[in-house]
Amino acid sequence: MPKGLITVLLLIVSNVFMTFAWYGNLKLTEMKINSDWPLILIILTSWGVALLEYSFLIPANRIGSQINGGPFTLMQLKILAECISLTVFTIIVATVFKNEPIKWNHFVSFLFILLAVIFAFWKTK
Repeated sequence: MPKGLITVLLLIVSNVFMTFAWYGNLKLTEMKINSDWPLILIILTSWGVALLEYSFLIPANRIGSQINGGPFTLMQLKILAECISLTVFTIIVATVFKNEPIKWNHFVSFLFILLAVIFAFWKTK
């Protein structure tokens, strides 16, 4: 499997964990699961989920970086990671947080992010 594809897949998995680490506690509160938890317990739980995120993010960066023989420059890797992050976040918001509508301006924003990815990968002399 090509290093670029491995990198993208690892970034997707990493961002699923990241989104749940950052925003999953809000869904748990909405579901009345952790509404009476102390903040420190919510933070520690999120850190545990974030540890899983890093277990995929670090290998993705190492495999994908040109520094280690991967196909992406650091700038390309970061812009690609941000695009994947927002895509994963949007899918999770649309499927898990159904009370958060996705509006036309969000689609325009994604278009600009996609353009950022295109420009980051554009070959310049």
